[in-house]
Amino acid sequence: MRDFDELFAIAADRKGGPQALEALLSSPSSASELAAISEDRWLAQFTKSIFQAGFNWKVIENKWPGFEEAFDGFNVNRCAFLNDEEFDALLSNPAVVRNGMKLRTVIDNAIFIQELRYQGGISKVIADWPATEFIGLLDVLKKRASRMGGMSAPYSLRFMGVDSFILSQDVTARLIAEGVIDKPATSKTAQKAVQTAFNAWMDQSGRGLTQISQVLAMSV
Repeated sequence: MRDFDELFAIAADRKGGPQALEALLSSPSSASELAAISEDRWLAQFTKSIFQAGFNWKVIENKWPGFEEAFDGFNVNRCAFLNDEEFDALLSNPAVVRNGMKLRTVIDNAIFIQELRYQGGISKVIADWPATEFIGLLDVLKKRASRMGGMSAPYSLRFMGVDSFILSQDVTARLIAEGVIDKPATSKTAQKAVQTAFNAWMDQSGRGLTQISQVLAMSV
């Protein structure tokens, strides 16, 4: 496994030099900024990522104002207690994508967010989660939230400003090239190996998961 400086040099060579590469990298939000995010925004982003999975992202983006209105701005308490009549109305509402299984996740994930209030609330839980154990956060979302396995959780977290890695095709290709894994990281053993590699690169570079993930993607 090459050290981070070597991987950065590879990516910089592909992107027009170190300064050009730096300009393409994004910075995550601070812990205090994440802790200040309201519950409804987490529920909204979870829902958007779930609907974007398998759909054209632009279609979901164009319909998003309709989703916000249909779910009362994703008010968590309101969404958690949608009754059968209200849910049936959603299934015939042209303002949203009428996929019953995915619409149902709004209720389930609202309940999940309510449950996290006993741990200080979803924003505190995520803000306090160590980047060195990011795979543990993904595991919590996969097990306790609805349809937040696969890429839905990491994309949700990235879009919300969480320091995160996304195992895209390019990132996975670089991890395979570096001998970290030998195929997409679907097993717990492979995911632990990925986390260990990212932790090493964080130690070497002083950068977070987001920027390291972006550098890996742009090195391919």
